[in-house]
Amino acid sequence: MTLTAIPRSPSLVEKVCQRLSELASQNSPENDGWLPTERKLATQLKVSRSVVREAAKCLELQGMIEIKQGLGVRVVNRLHKPLNTSITLLVNDDASRLRQSLEVRAALEPEVARLATLRATATTRRELKAAHLRLEKAQDLPEAIEADLEFHHTLAKMSGNDIFVLMLTSMAELGRESRLATISIAGVEVAKDHHAKILKAVLDGDSTKAETAMRYHINAAINDLSDTGKKSSTKVKS
Repeated sequence: MTLTAIPRSPSLVEKVCQRLSELASQNSPENDGWLPTERKLATQLKVSRSVVREAAKCLELQGMIEIKQGLGVRVVNRLHKPLNTSITLLVNDDASRLRQSLEVRAALEPEVARLATLRATATTRRELKAAHLRLEKAQDLPEAIEADLEFHHTLAKMSGNDIFVLMLTSMAELGRESRLATISIAGVEVAKDHHAKILKAVLDGDSTKAETAMRYHINAAINDLSDTGKKSSTKVKS
């Protein structure tokens, strides 16, 4: 006997999720971002408030909206949140998670730099220069780390690939941890020098050099992280 698939209709909650996600896409965080109240949404969609509440919770877990008690529902851009949580749950050892995140960056970011160079505009080149300047002027390690993250995030946006942006944003917290370790070992000046080489390649329009410079930069970070682990191990043994 051959079985055929049973057609599945979306549940009421799923339908409301879809409508709310469409509404959220029209109300960006930059454009107020607040959605109608739960009562108004229920009235407009002709469903119960409990259905609206359940749908809103689903979208909050996806990082699309934020439910603020007593205030309402606000659109946010935290679509990286579920992936970030999954990474932490999947790899619960801190050292291993940092190493693996750098290996992922080594696979992705050279291509990001190449595409960013090919797709750069006058505006995005200025944004990248501004990000590098913030690193150059950083007064302390936390400020340098944030400027470093901004430089890489800007390159991801310049690549024109939203999935690159999402994946690298999802690893931002891991990026802070790994940079805290690696920059402490190699020093901020090394990060500045590596970024300067990447920036020059992008501004020169040399996608091959940009890709090579980024690969060198990430591989150096992997080596620095390995050195950090060896030093920690030596301290434990002693």
